[in-house]
Amino acid sequence: MTGSDAGWVPQVCTLPTAEQPLRVAEFDALFAEAVTGMERVAPERVRLTLRAEPEVAGRAAELAAVETSCCSFLTFALTASGGMLSLEVEVPGQYIEVLDALAARASAAAR
Repeated sequence: MTGSDAGWVPQVCTLPTAEQPLRVAEFDALFAEAVTGMERVAPERVRLTLRAEPEVAGRAAELAAVETSCCSFLTFALTASGGMLSLEVEVPGQYIEVLDALAARASAAAR
């Protein structure tokens, strides 16, 4: 991958190279269509506020599950509570640049 995708897809990702742009596009679509807010709660963790809809929750859960199969260092926590839906993404310290790229893409897409 090139350009802004370079920091988003780390070398340790086991997803075949040909499939990586498709996965990035899936995240971009989720960010553009469902993210209503973002908060950096720690250097290693970002909380995305999503539209509180069952379809969004299912889509976010499915995307998190497939992403952890190729990038096992990512941890996703999807929480639905009090009419709110959030997706927290956490990485070990050595992967902060990947989280930075994810946060930048989410922020840009949600505008």
